[in-house]
Amino acid sequence: MPDYRRAWHPGGTYFFTVNLLQRQGNDLLTRHIDLLRKVVGIARQRHPFIIHGWVVLPEHLHCIIELPPGDTDFATRWRLIKLTFSKALPISERRSQVRIARGERGIWQRRYWEHLIRDEKDFRAHMDYVHINSLKHGLVKRVNEWPYSTFHRLVEKGIYPADWAGGDENKLEYED
Repeated sequence: MPDYRRAWHPGGTYFFTVNLLQRQGNDLLTRHIDLLRKVVGIARQRHPFIIHGWVVLPEHLHCIIELPPGDTDFATRWRLIKLTFSKALPISERRSQVRIARGERGIWQRRYWEHLIRDEKDFRAHMDYVHINSLKHGLVKRVNEWPYSTFHRLVEKGIYPADWAGGDENKLEYED
């Protein structure tokens, strides 16, 4: 079994990527966006955290969250989010014999990617990555067209301009 090393930093700010198990052609997260929002709210009530940035795509999500001072337990938060979301849905997914034997659903990948944000530059780069992801995956032509993102809230706060990443990102000009 691989030795997965997690960066446990009290009160840390983390970037996460969390994937559905079956990604191809799956729109479960956006189809059940209200349930996902409710589940994240429940997790935040039980185990508080600050959401800096979040985007939900059809089959995966990215977010940047900050834990309270002294708290390192992002694993419990993700376990609660995944478990509560899964339990609220009827069993309709294909499950392996191993998952059935363990009483697991076949909705989420078991693991997730986490990255401890190191500094302000790292924070800004990951915030941009979160918010450009719908454009990157070809779901929209402009970031502000994707409804399942904190981008709109950050535009209201003046952090991003409304036309940020308006679709010309692939037309970069290079100087010699």
